[in-house]
Amino acid sequence: MQSLKEIMPAARNNINTRFIVLEKGRITLEGGENKTCLGLVADESASVHFQFWNEECEAFQPGDIVRLSNGIFSYNRSNHLVLRAGKRGKVDKVGEFTMAFVESPNMSEISWVPDPNNSGKYIQESIISPRSRIFPPMV
Repeated sequence: MQSLKEIMPAARNNINTRFIVLEKGRITLEGGENKTCLGLVADESASVHFQFWNEECEAFQPGDIVRLSNGIFSYNRSNHLVLRAGKRGKVDKVGEFTMAFVESPNMSEISWVPDPNNSGKYIQESIISPRSRIFPPMV
């Protein structure tokens, strides 16, 4: 299992991790058919924006602990960097409410660039924001 701080953008479904759902946004329709909603998820190392699709939008709620198998971390249609199951991945609820987590750094709020030494990888260029700009922390 990878920690969220270890993930990086890639065009492969190779992320296996576990996290807690902190917040979920409203459900929208993509292309008139598919439902999507964005969530903020975290583990003990970092947080990230997670893209829920169709039945996942209703199946998972804040406080749920989720296992992601064969997930992908890439840009969605709105050009936001999100973690998601994709077509080949799978999400399962494995518990609720009892998991240590941090909200910073948010891996979706990092600017990534191709690694000059390895064209198949990305490296962190800069931090856009230490926390989610979509789900700002409650004060």
